[in-house]
Amino acid sequence: MAKSDARTDGGIWETVKTIFWALLIAGVFRTLFFQPFWIPSGSMKDTLLIGDFLFVNKMAYGYSAVSCPFGICPISGRILGSEPARGDVVVFRHPRGDDFIKRLIGLPGDRIQMKEGVLWINGEAAPQVPAGEFVEAQEPQGPAGSLPCPGPIREAENGQCTAQRFTETLPGGVSHDVLNLTDNGPGDNTPEFTVPEGHYFFMGDNRDNSGDSRWPAAAGGVGMVPADALIGRADRIMFSSAGKSLLYFWTWRADRFFKAVD
Repeated sequence: MAKSDARTDGGIWETVKTIFWALLIAGVFRTLFFQPFWIPSGSMKDTLLIGDFLFVNKMAYGYSAVSCPFGICPISGRILGSEPARGDVVVFRHPRGDDFIKRLIGLPGDRIQMKEGVLWINGEAAPQVPAGEFVEAQEPQGPAGSLPCPGPIREAENGQCTAQRFTETLPGGVSHDVLNLTDNGPGDNTPEFTVPEGHYFFMGDNRDNSGDSRWPAAAGGVGMVPADALIGRADRIMFSSAGKSLLYFWTWRADRFFKAVD
């Protein structure tokens, strides 16, 4: 009996050690290389859809305190860092503690303004070319059950939410789609913002349904995002599901598996 107890105790200890090392390796991998991120909102449509699952490249911009889970990295500023590029799709830490994903629009020193729904950077309009319509069924999406056409912004018609789509080109040549749900929306005409040193200006591609740098954090936006808050760059969608659960295989979007994030 004593030998049996010893074997049992040894087996339990081996299991504990295996779990410990597995968690340690996973923690190191998540901290240094890639962090999983699931898209919970429609602010980046149609580049990213609710239910897209991706890995964030944490090597892209180096490391800061927010690189570790719960922000526990003992790092002041950034180490091994490189500057993000205009047009990157970036995950960053919001002042209230959540992780957000938006597109980098303004670099330090840039002047950013929206005029009649058109983005202006340093006194020049970013060219927009019509790219058809983006149509979705006006049905709850994801676990939160959010609707593509929020009532205060635009009413759906015949059970569908239709947004005008444009291909926008930023200084430097990065082109990406943006959506327009309504004219003269609350973020379509803004004062001119000057991006402070050490900060960045972010916007969602779904321009009328995104809380971003056009508003301060206290008003539902993100304000100017400090460099230390950057977590990493979104490069590729690994998996996508339109349902409330990943187990609903009939809602999987196979055409988005391994799709590059433009």
